[in-house]
Amino acid sequence: QVQVVESGGGWVQPGGSLRLSCTASGESIANFDAMGWYRQAPGKGRDLVALIGIGGRTNYGGSMTGRATISRDNGKNTAYLQMIGLKADDTAVYYCNARHYNYDRSEWEDYWGQGTQVTVSS
Repeated sequence: QVQVVESGGGWVQPGGSLRLSCTASGESIANFDAMGWYRQAPGKGRDLVALIGIGGRTNYGGSMTGRATISRDNGKNTAYLQMIGLKADDTAVYYCNARHYNYDRSEWEDYWGQGTQVTVSS
C-alpha cells in the first residue's frame, strides 16, 4: 500500500524559511510520474505549489514563484519543498501528492498525504 507522509511544517515569522519533506512508503518515488506539493488555505481551494517529474523537470504554480524550490532524492524516497521569504498569505496546509499513470486502467492514480500546517505570522 502506497503512503506519503509530510513533515517539516510549523510556525515561522514573515520572511523566514521552511523545508517540507514528503516521504513515500510502499513504492519507490522513482516510479512515480510526478511528485507535487499543493496547499490549501482556510476557505479556499487546493492550489499547486510545485511539481517535479521523473527527469527532474519542474513546474511551479504562481503563488510562490521564485520563493519555492522542489526537489527529490530517490535514494531517500523523499521529495522536498524549500520555501523562502514566507508571507502571511502562505499560511496553509501543505499537501504532498504522488501520481503515476495506470496504463491498464487509462487513468491517473494519486496518493495524498495528510498535510502539514504552515503558519506564517509575527
